[in-house]
Amino acid sequence: MPAATHRSIDDVLGADQVHSVFQPIIDLDTGAVVAYEALARGPVGPLHTPDALFAAARAAGRLAELDAACRAAAFRGAVTQGLLAPLTVFVNVEPEVLDSAPLDQLLAIAEQAPAELRVVVEITERAIAARPAELLRTVQRIREIGWGLALDDVGADAMSLAFMPLLQPDVVKLDLRLVQGRPGPQAAEIMNAVNAYAERTGARVLAEGIETQAHVVQALALGAVLGQGWLFGRPQAGPAEHLPTAELVLPAAPVEPPGAEESPFACLPVGTVLRRSPKLLLIELSKQLERQAMRLGETAVVAATFQDARHLTPATVERYRELADRTGFVCALGAGLPPEPLAGVRGATLAATDGVRGEWDVVVLSPHFSAALLARDLGDHGPDLERTFEFAVTYDRETVVRAARALVSRVAPRADSPARPEVAQRPVTTAPRTPARAAPGSAVEGLLHRALAATASGVVIVDLLAPDQPLVYVNHAFEELAGFPREEVLGRNCRFLQSPDSDLAAVARIREAVDAGLECRETLLNHRGPDRTPWWNELHLAPVTDPAGRVVQYIGVQNDVTVRVEAGRRLAREQDRTRQYLARIEQLAYTDPLTELPNRRRLQEEVELALGEAATTGTATGLLFVDLDGFKAVNDRFGHAAGDQLLVAVSRRLRGGLRRTDLLARLGGDEFLVALPGLDPRSAPEEAAAVAAQLAELVRAPLQLCGETVHVGASIGCATGPVDGVDFAGLLHAADQRMYRAKHLVG
Repeated sequence: MPAATHRSIDDVLGADQVHSVFQPIIDLDTGAVVAYEALARGPVGPLHTPDALFAAARAAGRLAELDAACRAAAFRGAVTQGLLAPLTVFVNVEPEVLDSAPLDQLLAIAEQAPAELRVVVEITERAIAARPAELLRTVQRIREIGWGLALDDVGADAMSLAFMPLLQPDVVKLDLRLVQGRPGPQAAEIMNAVNAYAERTGARVLAEGIETQAHVVQALALGAVLGQGWLFGRPQAGPAEHLPTAELVLPAAPVEPPGAEESPFACLPVGTVLRRSPKLLLIELSKQLERQAMRLGETAVVAATFQDARHLTPATVERYRELADRTGFVCALGAGLPPEPLAGVRGATLAATDGVRGEWDVVVLSPHFSAALLARDLGDHGPDLERTFEFAVTYDRETVVRAARALVSRVAPRADSPARPEVAQRPVTTAPRTPARAAPGSAVEGLLHRALAATASGVVIVDLLAPDQPLVYVNHAFEELAGFPREEVLGRNCRFLQSPDSDLAAVARIREAVDAGLECRETLLNHRGPDRTPWWNELHLAPVTDPAGRVVQYIGVQNDVTVRVEAGRRLAREQDRTRQYLARIEQLAYTDPLTELPNRRRLQEEVELALGEAATTGTATGLLFVDLDGFKAVNDRFGHAAGDQLLVAVSRRLRGGLRRTDLLARLGGDEFLVALPGLDPRSAPEEAAAVAAQLAELVRAPLQLCGETVHVGASIGCATGPVDGVDFAGLLHAADQRMYRAKHLVG
């Protein structure tokens, strides 16, 4: 990043130019404002938006200072604007500074803030994978202060669902794509997990991104009780004066989580019955829990202890490699284990004084399942597989959560995530890492860089080992596609290109491919530049591995295929219109335009089919010829328009007196046909006559027409096949003759 930008962020921080705007959070049931989210803004200019601010601070090594400045601005602005009790203020904590010194200011801020300032601290899922232990410590600090906790962007990644039971948030904020997107299996899974957690704990579910009434309906269906979005108000300097206010009632604070000194075995309740067994049985119990975790998939947390690194055998490594591929989070602790024992598995070495070194623990936790094997070594000195442990297998959720927290709180920061990220941040480069066969500074490397810079396709490189998988290289073509200079995109996750209109299924497939280390191709709707111009991105992602075979980067090649996609969509629309036109023509050919009943042509086809089926099933088919009595007099008295209304009303009455499988058609004028398939051949004439009598009764009922009561009747002739005819023409002739005889009797 140019030195000028460094000076700009230095000026912003030095002159205390960070301020907050506030967006209302609404109780969806009452429409009242119950809280405001504080959103950071810089001075007018290139560092005004949060993305630009944090990118500049990250590059300058001043991320922690900016994070603290944002929090201070939020509290200062809330007090100045009177956003005090009963209102609550939501503030964010930057994941990369979770364990750094500025968070120690929380206690000082809490002491200085007025008692009427109610605070909920938002933690994003980006903090979970990289720094889980620091995240749990931060949560504990927040609880000690007496503030609430919100888990943000739930649903953007399955990791948030996996950690939800450990963090125990008071508010669960649903990612805006759940509200604005099309429902699918992923949305159902998230809804299931979040609602189960809310029902169990009393947590409040908040839906973000509400911009229309349709979004409100979707939010309520997802289980949200709180809402946030432009429909209720855009971020502004002060309160939304046009809305009433009310209190945000949070659930009772959870029991204070155990400290890192507590071991999983010590989490067992007093009085738990302990059993004894040699190691061999514990191995099988552990494998069973591991299999259960793999069935749970991405929403599962697996935490285990191995006492010593030598117990992480090749067979165990293979099992845990599969666990890492198929579950949300896996950690393995033991003496001599590194921060990442194998790809995707987090770890930590245990100090000689740590009581967990004497335990064998396997904990599996997900939104709908909890189980733990908690065992303690009894100190035998015989063969390894014959060593004896006392143990318990528990499914008590509270115990399993405490055991999982005790292990996760010991996880070391990831090797690529330094303890002080604001000081030792990974350098953001503007060129890809050197290829394996090209020495730094070689002609091959220079040629590669020039080729990438010159290609017409957008090329990016993503660092999978850094928190939130940021862009570390973009070429000029990508700058043109994105609509932003590289200074504004480097260090960001490429999801900034997406929008609520992006295909969630395609995004999920991309995420699954990256998680599995696989190549993928997708065409995705993206948005360009500050004005968010839509464009279609044909994306090809390919993994890059290190010498050990671990996927460390992804190369993305992107092309604007908007013209092709829009042409295809226009063609699809034209084809759809053609199909609709042909369907309409077919409908007109087979439908009476006045009553919208099938006409004689369609009924004839249906009756012929029914007769053919009757021949094979041994059933009979009835045909009724219905002719209205007194219709001409009504038509002559009130006119043709009234006559048409009468025909429509009679057709509805006839339809109401038939079975779902019976067929009704208008023959023409005041004549109707009714087909009765599937009759018993032994009683078909009687059944047809009974239906005819019922229909005649329905038609005779008085009708209101032109403000007067009118009466019409119906003469109905019945025929049944195959007795009266084996085809439509024969049945129609027989029914017609009997109808005339019935009309003659009436006359």
